[in-house]
Amino acid sequence: MSAAADAIRSGWVTQGPRVSAFEEAFAEYCGAEHAIAVSSCTTGLHLGLIMHGVGEGDEVIVTPHSFIASANAIRYVGARPVFVDIDPKTLNLDAEKIEGLLTERTKAIMAVHQVGRPAPMERLVEIAGRFGLGVIEDAACAIGSELSGERIGGNTWSSLVAFSFHPRKVITTGDGGMLTTDDGEWADRLRRMRQHGMSVNDLERHRSTNVVTERYLELGYNYRMTDIQASIGKVQLERLPGILENRRRLAVVYDNELAGIDGVELFLEPSNERWNYQTYLVRLADRTCRERDEVMQLLRDRGVDTRRGIMSMHREPSYRNDFGEQSFPESERASDQCLALPLFPSMEEVEQEHVVTQLRKVLRE
Repeated sequence: MSAAADAIRSGWVTQGPRVSAFEEAFAEYCGAEHAIAVSSCTTGLHLGLIMHGVGEGDEVIVTPHSFIASANAIRYVGARPVFVDIDPKTLNLDAEKIEGLLTERTKAIMAVHQVGRPAPMERLVEIAGRFGLGVIEDAACAIGSELSGERIGGNTWSSLVAFSFHPRKVITTGDGGMLTTDDGEWADRLRRMRQHGMSVNDLERHRSTNVVTERYLELGYNYRMTDIQASIGKVQLERLPGILENRRRLAVVYDNELAGIDGVELFLEPSNERWNYQTYLVRLADRTCRERDEVMQLLRDRGVDTRRGIMSMHREPSYRNDFGEQSFPESERASDQCLALPLFPSMEEVEQEHVVTQLRKVLRE
């Protein structure tokens, strides 16, 4: 709270020195050359697609198994999301199903690191390179996650990675997002585009001893982050190692306590990945969606709030109405059978024991 109060007292409420400081700290943490703060991960994805030249009539490969914002951003630039079903073991896009869906209109692949689990980036990058496609990473949930020893956001696999600071993410600024890139020209353009295409930002103008009149070089957007948000984000980033340690510790407890329970399937972290456990999911593989929802209600009646599995966005009215009926069986099964259990850094042992005990009881009923 003191960081936010200091920001207010400073007189810099919108995009200012604390945004710059947060960007520098975030880039250093991820191992990226540049970080660009934006108002949300969705707006970051929108700008990222523009940077890749995606526009009207183009197609972008993406998973249907994600929050709807992933595909919405593709639609914002006039392109069509081309959905590829998931690998049921990872809940991420199945790279082996991509090539049969590529057309002359395909412009990019959007890789979603679902609930913080890295997408199969090596394979996606190989496909993209062979067909001349851009790669954009939707890392909304993935801060702190690693693949093959490389931290997500370090631009090892793509030119643009977008993160979210929504309250359900591992760290939060209330809302907001961040882009990372190793391309200095892209970083400069992204900073202009988040502020209406302005040639000189407010901080530069106010620091100058000379009169500076800005120009508007291209169509831009109001996608700025405030200094109040950035001040909170920087403090959260400093606490991130401890947050990740606690989340991983709690996940291990769940893994141990839930192993062997009839009807519960666990997702196990591969040896070449390190998850941040933004969400702890289990699969009730022998249950229908209705039965899963009944389990959720019974748990809620016992003081345990859970959430459904990740949505299959192609089943939502806004996609069915505009693109017709589509079927992606693995995504649909996972959406209907998966259950997100409570997991937060300050969770006490007694609280976690209560979750496990009540889940055992409900599944026996």
